[in-house]
Amino acid sequence: MTVRAATTADLPVLQDIERAAGEPFRLFGMPEVADDEPPSLETLERFTKAGHAWVAEDATGGPVAYLIGEPVDGAFHIEQVSVHPDAAHRGVGRTLIAYAADRAREQGLPALTLTTFAEVPWNAPYYERLGFRVLAGPELTPGLRRIRAAESEHGLDRWPRVCMHRATEPAGQRTAP
Repeated sequence: MTVRAATTADLPVLQDIERAAGEPFRLFGMPEVADDEPPSLETLERFTKAGHAWVAEDATGGPVAYLIGEPVDGAFHIEQVSVHPDAAHRGVGRTLIAYAADRAREQGLPALTLTTFAEVPWNAPYYERLGFRVLAGPELTPGLRRIRAAESEHGLDRWPRVCMHRATEPAGQRTAP
């Protein structure tokens, strides 16, 4: 598996990956999440042009996962990471997150942030295994508060959600200053 920058030609495939990755939410009693439309081509293009969209390719060179994000309040905020179910449980998401952490570190961003469902096994519990921690209310930056407000307006607060944070270098791998 390789990770590379997303291209404009990839964007319709990324939408397909998002739709497929949403299907497990249906089985978890969250059909509204499964039915939610993927990011628009315009939105994906914005992340691509900014250099903040990456794809993981399988051995055939086809994208099987993607990650998009952007700097928010001095951290790299992961807006979306989606893995096609056919590529799940193979470390693809972990690899994309590590790649994003490396890019963030290169840009001088010391941390990753994201928002996610608290009780979905492949959401907050998964990210905790990758070194993320849940942020308490007072720790939320203005940008994270805006993101959460937009998610709430979109109806995502029907299920518990959390903001999470991780240093770009996981604990135990940090170098001395």
